[in-house]
Amino acid sequence: MLRDTFPMLLEGKTAPEDSRIWESSRFALDIASSAPKGAGGIARGTYELFAGMIEFGLSRQLSRIMTGTDLRWERLLRGAGWPLERIGEPQTIGVIRALAGYLEVSKGILQVVRQNGVIGGPVLWSPVLRRVA
Repeated sequence: MLRDTFPMLLEGKTAPEDSRIWESSRFALDIASSAPKGAGGIARGTYELFAGMIEFGLSRQLSRIMTGTDLRWERLLRGAGWPLERIGEPQTIGVIRALAGYLEVSKGILQVVRQNGVIGGPVLWSPVLRRVA
Protein backbone atom coordinates (compact mmCIF):
# COMPACT_ATOMS: atom_id res chain seq x y z
CA MET A 1 0.00 0.00 0.00
CA LEU A 2 2.81 2.43 0.81
CA ARG A 3 4.56 1.77 -2.50
CA ASP A 4 1.41 2.15 -4.62
CA THR A 5 -0.87 4.50 -2.66
CA PHE A 6 1.36 6.62 -0.41
CA PRO A 7 4.80 6.63 -2.06
CA MET A 8 5.41 10.18 -0.84
CA LEU A 9 5.82 8.75 2.69
CA LEU A 10 8.82 6.74 1.48
CA GLU A 11 10.64 9.93 0.41
CA GLY A 12 12.03 8.35 -2.74
CA LYS A 13 13.19 5.18 -1.00
CA THR A 14 12.18 1.80 -2.38
CA ALA A 15 9.65 -0.24 -0.42
CA PRO A 16 11.36 -3.38 0.89
CA GLU A 17 10.78 -6.68 -0.84
CA ASP A 18 11.80 -8.98 1.96
CA SER A 19 9.81 -11.99 3.14
CA ARG A 20 10.66 -11.06 6.76
CA ILE A 21 9.09 -7.59 6.45
CA TRP A 22 5.33 -7.35 6.07
CA GLU A 23 3.21 -4.23 5.80
CA SER A 24 0.26 -3.37 7.98
CA SER A 25 -2.22 -1.26 6.09
CA ARG A 26 -4.61 -0.30 8.89
CA PHE A 27 -5.13 -0.79 12.57
CA ALA A 28 -7.65 0.94 14.76
CA LEU A 29 -9.60 0.50 17.97
CA ASP A 30 -12.88 1.81 19.32
CA ILE A 31 -12.41 1.72 23.08
CA ALA A 32 -14.47 3.41 25.76
CA SER A 33 -12.56 6.04 27.74
CA SER A 34 -13.39 4.04 30.89
CA ALA A 35 -11.59 0.92 29.57
CA PRO A 36 -8.75 -0.50 31.72
CA LYS A 37 -5.40 1.22 31.21
CA GLY A 38 -1.79 0.12 31.16
CA ALA A 39 1.36 2.22 31.48
CA GLY A 40 1.12 5.81 30.32
CA GLY A 41 -2.68 5.77 30.48
CA ILE A 42 -2.85 3.78 27.23
CA ALA A 43 -5.87 1.47 26.98
CA ARG A 44 -5.14 -2.18 27.64
CA GLY A 45 -6.92 -3.02 24.39
CA THR A 46 -4.28 -1.00 22.54
CA TYR A 47 -1.53 -3.03 24.21
CA GLU A 48 -3.40 -6.23 23.28
CA LEU A 49 -3.59 -5.12 19.65
CA PHE A 50 0.15 -4.38 19.59
CA ALA A 51 1.01 -7.65 21.37
CA GLY A 52 -1.16 -9.56 18.89
CA MET A 53 0.60 -7.95 15.94
CA ILE A 54 4.00 -8.85 17.40
CA GLU A 55 2.89 -12.42 18.28
CA PHE A 56 1.61 -12.90 14.75
CA GLY A 57 4.83 -11.49 13.34
CA LEU A 58 6.90 -13.87 15.45
CA SER A 59 4.76 -16.80 14.30
CA ARG A 60 5.64 -15.84 10.70
CA GLN A 61 9.31 -15.22 11.52
CA LEU A 62 9.09 -11.55 10.63
CA SER A 63 11.79 -9.10 11.62
CA ARG A 64 9.78 -5.91 11.11
CA ILE A 65 6.39 -4.57 10.15
CA MET A 66 6.33 -1.57 7.83
CA THR A 67 3.40 0.77 8.28
CA GLY A 68 2.02 4.14 7.35
CA THR A 69 0.40 5.99 10.22
CA ASP A 70 -0.30 9.40 11.65
CA LEU A 71 1.56 11.29 14.35
CA ARG A 72 -0.98 10.37 17.04
CA TRP A 73 -0.45 6.61 16.49
CA GLU A 74 3.31 7.16 16.39
CA ARG A 75 3.08 8.70 19.90
CA LEU A 76 0.92 5.79 21.10
CA LEU A 77 3.40 3.26 19.74
CA ARG A 78 6.32 5.03 21.43
CA GLY A 79 4.39 5.34 24.70
CA ALA A 80 3.58 1.62 24.61
CA GLY A 81 7.26 0.73 24.20
CA TRP A 82 7.07 -0.15 20.48
CA PRO A 83 8.72 2.85 18.81
CA LEU A 84 8.38 3.46 15.09
CA GLU A 85 11.65 3.72 13.17
CA ARG A 86 10.81 6.51 10.73
CA ILE A 87 11.55 6.07 7.05
CA GLY A 88 11.15 9.79 6.42
CA GLU A 89 9.69 12.96 7.82
CA PRO A 90 5.92 13.41 8.29
CA GLN A 91 4.00 14.58 5.23
CA THR A 92 0.61 16.28 5.04
CA ILE A 93 -1.99 14.12 3.31
CA GLY A 94 -5.31 15.94 3.32
CA VAL A 95 -5.60 17.16 6.93
CA ILE A 96 -3.45 14.38 8.44
CA ARG A 97 0.26 14.48 9.23
CA ALA A 98 1.32 11.00 8.14
CA LEU A 99 4.57 9.09 8.04
CA ALA A 100 5.94 5.64 7.27
CA GLY A 101 8.22 3.52 9.36
CA TYR A 102 9.25 0.15 10.68
CA LEU A 103 8.15 -1.61 13.84
CA GLU A 104 10.53 -4.20 15.27
CA VAL A 105 9.19 -7.72 15.71
CA SER A 106 11.11 -9.48 18.47
CA LYS A 107 10.61 -11.34 21.72
CA GLY A 108 12.20 -8.40 23.55
CA ILE A 109 9.71 -5.87 22.15
CA LEU A 110 6.85 -8.28 22.88
CA GLN A 111 8.01 -8.52 26.49
CA VAL A 112 8.09 -4.71 26.83
CA VAL A 113 4.60 -4.31 25.34
CA ARG A 114 3.18 -7.07 27.54
CA GLN A 115 4.79 -5.60 30.65
CA ASN A 116 3.57 -2.07 29.91
CA GLY A 117 0.08 -3.37 29.12
CA VAL A 118 -0.07 -5.67 32.15
CA ILE A 119 -0.56 -8.67 29.86
CA GLY A 120 0.41 -11.97 31.46
CA GLY A 121 0.66 -14.13 28.35
CA PRO A 122 -0.29 -14.57 24.71
CA VAL A 123 -3.23 -12.61 23.35
CA LEU A 124 -3.63 -14.71 20.19
CA TRP A 125 -2.80 -18.23 21.18
CA SER A 126 -3.27 -19.75 24.57
CA PRO A 127 -3.74 -23.43 25.32
CA VAL A 128 -7.19 -24.73 26.03
CA LEU A 129 -7.10 -27.35 28.76
CA ARG A 130 -9.84 -29.94 28.56
CA ARG A 131 -10.63 -32.59 31.04
CA VAL A 132 -10.76 -36.06 29.57
CA ALA A 133 -13.51 -38.18 31.10
